[in-house]
Amino acid sequence: MISGPMISGLVLASAIALAACTPRVEVAAPEKPITINLNIKLDAEIRLKLEDAAKKDIKTNPEIF
Repeated sequence: MISGPMISGLVLASAIALAACTPRVEVAAPEKPITINLNIKLDAEIRLKLEDAAKKDIKTNPEIF
């Protein structure tokens, strides 16, 4: 028959074995740098400036347009 200390030793050993089998998550930095393309923002800003300039030109010279 198995004694009390032997049962608690088996429980402890099984708990340690289960803890050792838990998956490990590893976070690593990418090898290449991350690039963010800002051409869309710059394009929108340029279009707004040109649109404002065109509206101003149309108001000052309505006979041309």
